[in-house]
Amino acid sequence: MRLPTLRRTRNAEPGSVVGTARLDRRTKRLVGRLRPGDIAVIDHVDVDRVAADSLVAVGVAAVLNAKPSVSGRYPNLGPEVLIGAGIPLLDDLGEGVFEQIREGDTVRIEGNTVFVGDEPVAHGALQDAETVAKAMADAREGLSVQLEAFAANTMDYLKQERDLLLDGVGVPEIQTQIQGRHCLIVVRGYDYKADLDVLRPYIREFKPVLIGVDGGADALVEAGYTPDMIIGDMDSVTDDVLRCGAEVIVHAYPDGRAPGLPRVTALG
Repeated sequence: MRLPTLRRTRNAEPGSVVGTARLDRRTKRLVGRLRPGDIAVIDHVDVDRVAADSLVAVGVAAVLNAKPSVSGRYPNLGPEVLIGAGIPLLDDLGEGVFEQIREGDTVRIEGNTVFVGDEPVAHGALQDAETVAKAMADAREGLSVQLEAFAANTMDYLKQERDLLLDGVGVPEIQTQIQGRHCLIVVRGYDYKADLDVLRPYIREFKPVLIGVDGGADALVEAGYTPDMIIGDMDSVTDDVLRCGAEVIVHAYPDGRAPGLPRVTALG
């Protein structure tokens, strides 16, 4: 992939990176606003491969992360993807970076320091192949602890939601006919494009109910399909896909909060 040439100002040191800052605490939401050469300012502990692939595809000049890109909880692949693509990654900048940098600011990165104009506004850890490899090795050593915590957390959810799992309490009434049909649930995970391509003969033969989870609905449309249902918080599916005619099911919390409902309602 061709990456944009890194821009330098007259006063910038050789090797520094200059670009327009775009900020959002949700990486997948930010990607839709990024342009080649922009500097992405994110708040993302343990940057995953899907997020990193999307940042690479846009062609960002650099990534500034308020949080550690590898926390050590588990070996996440995102930082390796960014470094492998030649995209500078400066992380653990702290929450203050969202106050010091505003949307559209021209930002300069020199070493582990971020400048707005001539003023240094944040310092972080500049990652490279060596630091990321070490962090990943440390994370692998602690993976067993995380697996135990994951198993315990799963059991807690099974207990809390047994009424939903066993009796269907809380499942909404839907118009889409599911009974007696195959269902294909699509999320934007690793290699989703290749997976959908492999599944073409299955989809053609069995005509399953196509269910897109948030951005998974866009994945279906990109592959040439129309989703029957779209489920999720509605924070990564596009407006055009929400209007495609699919039945839309907005995720709600037990206390009644449904963050995606105002958007869906506004779109009719």
